[in-house]
Amino acid sequence: MSKRAAMSEVSFEPVRIGIVSISDRASTGVYEDKGLPALKDWLGGALLNPITFVPRLIPDEQAGISATLVELVDTEGCDLVLTTGGTGPAPRDVTPEATLAVADRVMPGFGEQMRQISLHFVPTAILSRQVAVIRGRSLIINLPGQPKAIAETLAGHEKASGIFAAVPYCIDLIGGPYLETRDEVCKAFRPKSAQRPAAA
Repeated sequence: MSKRAAMSEVSFEPVRIGIVSISDRASTGVYEDKGLPALKDWLGGALLNPITFVPRLIPDEQAGISATLVELVDTEGCDLVLTTGGTGPAPRDVTPEATLAVADRVMPGFGEQMRQISLHFVPTAILSRQVAVIRGRSLIINLPGQPKAIAETLAGHEKASGIFAAVPYCIDLIGGPYLETRDEVCKAFRPKSAQRPAAA
């Protein structure tokens, strides 16, 4: 069994994931950031691929957010970038604008589904402005700011599918690595024609 597990481990493609927590107060040490640990924990449990995380903790400054996203995609070579925080209607919430400013294409379905998921828990979900975009060969997604909401949005629940089920196939289509998930956490969906045989 250990030999089989070792062979399977080798067969999974490595992935670089940028994780960005956007908060004025956490970035200046007023309180402990919980966004980056929440993203690492969920992704580490959901993906079978070896992950290299590229973390950033930054304030709510539009130019700085855009520059960070460009760096993570263009310089760091991240295949997937997930942000948390700064997506509400408050004046300092500028993550969507910063994300759209660096986009090659917009993927509106992700934002629509995130709000649908959150509406099952709180009526204020309609105030969320999360977006998802493609830059080059990277998918960038804005997530909610709270760890519980991050997990709910990614994994979904009995009444709504989580957004992460569609992420691996999206990354396939834009030329990224083949992401493989643990079904008990989040089962990735691909058309049969896009599925690879299970690792031996």
